Amino acid sequence: MPHHYGRSVLSKGDTTNYDTLLGRMAVEQQFVTEDELAHCRREMIRLQKANEPVSLEQMLVNNRFATPSQIRRLRAQIRESKEAANQIPGYKVLGKLGSGAMAVVYKAKQLSLDRTVAIKVLPKRFTERPDYVRRFFKEGRIAAKLNHNNIVQAIDVGEAGGLYYFVMEYVEGKTLYDDLSRGKIFSESEALDIVIQLANALAHAHAQGLVHRDVKPKNIMINKEGVVKLADMGLAREASDMAAAKHEEGKAFGTPYYIAPEQIRGELEIDGRADIYALGATLFHMVTGRVPFEASTPAEVMKKHLREPLTPPDHINTALSAGISEVIETMMAKDKKDRYSSMEELLDDLQAVREGRSPLQARRRFNLEALGQLEEGTPVETASAEDRVYAEETITRYRVGLVLLGALVVVLVLVIIYMAQQ
Repeated sequence: MPHHYGRSVLSKGDTTNYDTLLGRMAVEQQFVTEDELAHCRREMIRLQKANEPVSLEQMLVNNRFATPSQIRRLRAQIRESKEAANQIPGYKVLGKLGSGAMAVVYKAKQLSLDRTVAIKVLPKRFTERPDYVRRFFKEGRIAAKLNHNNIVQAIDVGEAGGLYYFVMEYVEGKTLYDDLSRGKIFSESEALDIVIQLANALAHAHAQGLVHRDVKPKNIMINKEGVVKLADMGLAREASDMAAAKHEEGKAFGTPYYIAPEQIRGELEIDGRADIYALGATLFHMVTGRVPFEASTPAEVMKKHLREPLTPPDHINTALSAGISEVIETMMAKDKKDRYSSMEELLDDLQAVREGRSPLQARRRFNLEALGQLEEGTPVETASAEDRVYAEETITRYRVGLVLLGALVVVLVLVIIYMAQQ
């Protein structure tokens, strides 16, 4: 649930409001824990009563809960909040919603239409970097091409007094990541409902020639009515933009837990099937409670995406139907040729599984894959070396047995002839 900070975002003169905002931001950015912040506040009250007041900044540093450089960074972000409130024409900033490495997001009111919006602002440290500014505006332009109920709507993008901003629809609710980080495992029906909405959103983006390239739980929002919204087109790219593709060739763009193998390899041609893989990895996480591949470093996670077989989700959560497991395995095929060819094809199977029917598209693709292996002269399943040794040993024992049986028959015949002659 977003917080409304009121004037705390605008003024350091009000120490109480400034400390409140500073504390919230320190926790959000994981500089301190809630317990450490609570300890500092209790100490501040005690010192205030003893006529020895100290600021929250001092208390955090003195207790070594935060470093001076972290405090300076938070102070700069609060200053930027004040600038955002004063500089963006036509909008009144109400509070800070969150921040990431590339942007700070504020809750604001669009004065002309009297509606609540979200404003993404490029941090000051990036405004003198032309490549970051271009990427920021590109996200706004790409988002403006999309008009779908399951995609966060773009409203405006611009610059005011050296401040670069992107105005978008305000979604009051939570992210899918919020639920997953609390350990929630979604029921099959609930997961299908969410993923069908996302597949429809991505089908719309793909129809406009756009590939999202960063589908993940943090970019999936769910409002109070249960409507799913796909957000953050920061890595989106036009599939036909070969100039951008060549510039990015050989570089991995995406989030390690959900990234498609072809993105890891930095392939030149990335299409909608990369989004199908990432959506499959997200669905896997939702219904099993864990990511498809885990490791101690991002590099090791990506290596597993490339090489390690996927554990069927119904082997982890036995309550799942075989149908949804087949769908996820098809979505996450390592070779994109073995995945669904389009979101529309995927939607056919998602709808079928929701209605209790078999995912025919997944099974058809499996049969085509097996047929292709046969046409290429490759056996669909080959015996292991251990199996071959076992088979050879069995045949040898069989042959020895026949020889011994034959010898026994000869001996019996000779005995019978001998007895007959007597």
